[in-house]
Amino acid sequence: MADVAKAAGVSKSTVSRAFTQPERLGAETVDRIVKIAQQLGYVPNHTARALSTGRHGNLALIVSDVANPFFPPLIRAAQLQADRSDFCVFLGNSDEDPRQEDKLIDRFVTQVEGLLLVASRLSAERIVFHAKRRPMALINRDVAGIPRVLIDSTTGVRQAIDHLADLGHKHIIYVSGPSSSWANRQRRNALKSAARLHDMAVDVVSPHVPSYDSGRAVVPEILASKATAAVAFDDLTAQGIMTGMAERGISIPDQFSVVGCDDVLGAATYPSLTTVSNRSDEAGRAGVRLLLDMLNGHMAGDTRLVLDTHLVIRNTTASPARPGFHSRQAGTAIG
Repeated sequence: MADVAKAAGVSKSTVSRAFTQPERLGAETVDRIVKIAQQLGYVPNHTARALSTGRHGNLALIVSDVANPFFPPLIRAAQLQADRSDFCVFLGNSDEDPRQEDKLIDRFVTQVEGLLLVASRLSAERIVFHAKRRPMALINRDVAGIPRVLIDSTTGVRQAIDHLADLGHKHIIYVSGPSSSWANRQRRNALKSAARLHDMAVDVVSPHVPSYDSGRAVVPEILASKATAAVAFDDLTAQGIMTGMAERGISIPDQFSVVGCDDVLGAATYPSLTTVSNRSDEAGRAGVRLLLDMLNGHMAGDTRLVLDTHLVIRNTTASPARPGFHSRQAGTAIG
């Protein structure tokens, strides 16, 4: 480091900042230091830094289901944001199991400087406990006193119910997510509230986990309800519902309408899925920024960042009175 500092005409602390906190230096200074370091073969020793400073240069990102298409854009955005500050991201998958989430945190906590929990299934009390061990930020979990990023599905879900009401649907069913999910409670409450305004009947069915297989398996209960449209907790569950309907010879949207949430599969399904669109990648970036702000001493406490949503109408919704009818072009966004 001393050699790099001498060649660049800067202090050793400036060299250190170029690799650990580049945002605190000018872009030209960082570029010059990095190029000289490469020429001299200098590589920061993160192990030594951890021993001398207690800082590891690592963050832990724990998600509830890494196989769910909602999470990859979020993970990628979080990694890119962390990399800009020279942090690595350790990824953990709790598989919708709070015990596994607890175990992952226990394993990570001695190796990372901060924790980012996404759609945590832990109790609020357990989250608060872990937040005392390491700086923590949350995504899609609303726990007072802990910095968090929330994707507010309320607007998008209300637009979905308004859309189904405009098409003439009088009886809908909500295919729920996990009972411990903050997003699920928010979506269910928004759906019921909007449905009351339209005097729509609402049933709720609860698969064990949000997945393609769960969506397929719940189709008999959906049909038994006599509802004419379903709103699914996420796109993956909605895709399973569509497959289950097709297996029974039921045409979508001619005989049944389906709405998803998250907009991670909407344009790729057939027919293309009407869904509530969110910004999971922006949530990932924002969550890492909150965590890094805490680590740099710039922010703490009850920070609550809310991202909005909107409905994207495609080809899985139509009027029950006029099969196949579409009131808008595919891909039209509301909001």
